[in-house]
Amino acid sequence: MGNALWYVVIGVGVLILLVFIFVLVKYFNIWLRAFVTRTGISLPQLIGMSLQKVNARVIVESQIMAVQAGLPRIDTRALSAHYLAQGNVRRVVQSLIVAHRAKIDLNWDTAAAIDLAGRNVLDAVQTSVDPKVIDCPDPRRGSGRTTLDGVAKDGIQLKARARVTVRTNLAQLVGGATEETVIARVGEGIVSAIGSSYSHKEVLANPMLIAKAVLDRSLDSQTAYEIVSIDIADIDVGENVGARLQADQAEADVRVARARAEERRAQAIATEQEMKALTQENRAKVVLAEADVPRAIASAYRSGNLRNRNPEGNGR
Repeated sequence: MGNALWYVVIGVGVLILLVFIFVLVKYFNIWLRAFVTRTGISLPQLIGMSLQKVNARVIVESQIMAVQAGLPRIDTRALSAHYLAQGNVRRVVQSLIVAHRAKIDLNWDTAAAIDLAGRNVLDAVQTSVDPKVIDCPDPRRGSGRTTLDGVAKDGIQLKARARVTVRTNLAQLVGGATEETVIARVGEGIVSAIGSSYSHKEVLANPMLIAKAVLDRSLDSQTAYEIVSIDIADIDVGENVGARLQADQAEADVRVARARAEERRAQAIATEQEMKALTQENRAKVVLAEADVPRAIASAYRSGNLRNRNPEGNGR
C-alpha cells in the first residue's frame, strides 16, 4: 500500500515537472524578454493570457515598446482587454509613443477609444504632429469639380481652388466630422465670400481676403480636424453672369411683351368677329322687317283701310 502511494506521488511529481518544462520551453524566451526590459509581466500572467486566447507576444512586445520609449507603465490587463475587444494594441502603443515624443496630451483610454471607434489613431497622431493638406475641391472624392465657382456683386464669375492645411483634433476625433465635411464647409465659405465681394477686382487683387473671411467662420467646429490655414492656390475669371442674366431677362421681357400683344390682337379679332356677327344679325332683322311691309299693304287692301285719293282730295 505504501509503495502504491509512493508511485502515485512520483507520477504526480513527474507530471508537474513535465508541465513545468513545457511551460518553460514555451514561454521562457518571451518571459525573459519581458524580465530583462522590466515590463513587469510575470510568467503566470503569460499563462493566463494564453488561457484567455490573448496573443502574449503582442502584449509583451507592446509593453516593451512603451517601457523603452519612457511611457508611464500601461496596465497589462488593459492591454489584454483591448486585444480581446478586437483592438490593435501595437498601433495604440505606437500612437502613444509618437504623442509622448511630440509632447501631445494623449492617454491610454483616449487612444484605445479612438482605435475601437474605427479610426486610425496612429495616423491621427501623426497628422496632429505633421499637418496634412487637403485640396478643395478634391476631384478624387466623386464630385468631379475642379474649381469653386462664385459670382461677385458686379456679376463676374470667379473660379477658385484652395488648399486647406489641417491637423487632427484628438479631443473631437471620436464623433467628429470627417474631411468631407471640412471640404464642404470651406467650399461653401469661399463661394459665400466671393458672393459678398462688391467687385471681382478686389478678390483678384487680394485673394487672402477670401481666406481670412473663411477662417473667421470657425468652420472646423465639431469636426475631427483643426484648420491651420487656407491658401488660395488659383483663381480665374469666368463668364459675365450678370450680363448673361440681364440678356436672359431682356429676352424674357420681349417674349412676355409678344405674348401680351398676341393676346390683345386675339381679343381685337374676337371683338371684330362679334361685331360682324351683330351686323349680320341686324341685317337679318331689317330683311324681316322689309318682308312685313308688303304683307301689311296687302292686309290693308283687303280690309279697305287703304284708299286712293285724287288730287282734289275727293275719294271715291
